[in-house]
Amino acid sequence: MHKRISAPALSALKDALTAVYWYKQDLKSFIVAVVQRPDLLAQVNWDDYKRNIVGTLVDCMARHQDAFQQELLDLMADVCEMRDFSHLERLDKGAEKARAARQAVEALNKLYTGHRSADQERESAERRRSAEAERASSRRRTSDRLAEVKQEYFELVRSDDEQGRGYALEKIVKELFDLFDLDPKASFRITGEQIDGAFTFDSTDYLFEAKWQKAKSAAHELDAFSMKVSRRLDNTLGLFLSLNGFTAEGVEAHSRGDLRLLLMDGADLMAVLDERIDLPDLLLRKRRRAAETGEIFLSASSIVY
Repeated sequence: MHKRISAPALSALKDALTAVYWYKQDLKSFIVAVVQRPDLLAQVNWDDYKRNIVGTLVDCMARHQDAFQQELLDLMADVCEMRDFSHLERLDKGAEKARAARQAVEALNKLYTGHRSADQERESAERRRSAEAERASSRRRTSDRLAEVKQEYFELVRSDDEQGRGYALEKIVKELFDLFDLDPKASFRITGEQIDGAFTFDSTDYLFEAKWQKAKSAAHELDAFSMKVSRRLDNTLGLFLSLNGFTAEGVEAHSRGDLRLLLMDGADLMAVLDERIDLPDLLLRKRRRAAETGEIFLSASSIVY
């Protein structure tokens, strides 16, 4: 709860509420719309004089600010927002009534300024708390799903089905792409070539290739994938995942000239599954290193250790 609203501010609120509406029904409609607390409104005798109606309402809220302070602040804020008093100007001696209402609102506004700043800070703090709670919830959901994908991967490692493991690996990586909002596309075939998958990251389209084989992926395998990437638009890159890594010759051959590939090995994949680095951050760091140095393979271990 904020510091208690001062007596002068409460008095100014009563004066302003009494002045801004000439007819009791208009005053009631305004109050009911702002103070949406039936238990509080039920205590008001709406057939009484305006000043008594306002006094009963404001005094009740003031006595119980632990329960009704926000309603008081909302009421003050809405009155301070009033600028149009044409409904008063149409009455007998309307200019005088409108001038009195305007002066009452201005007087309330001066006293409400300090509370307005506190109210805005409270709302800002609530938004920050809500955003942090949502981020924490999102992190928990991501962490839970990563644990499930990691378990799927371990079951895959224990599998004796070497051919089936390749397809299952594509599925696991696609789940990672989906988890990190990388807009994945499943494997597809174009005349004369098979693409394991594709995704979009940081406004760049990527083709994806996955290899699960005992030997390290050699230069000719990178050559074949690079050719597939080269047949796409100029801003298309390729991500080659080889669980057992790459030969030094292959990495060196594709770290010169027109760089179109980024490389990822099994240790990189485990770093993501272990939550030591997010996949988007890993991709960003790999791409940055390639752009700065020409090195198309940057190990996750050199980033997170």
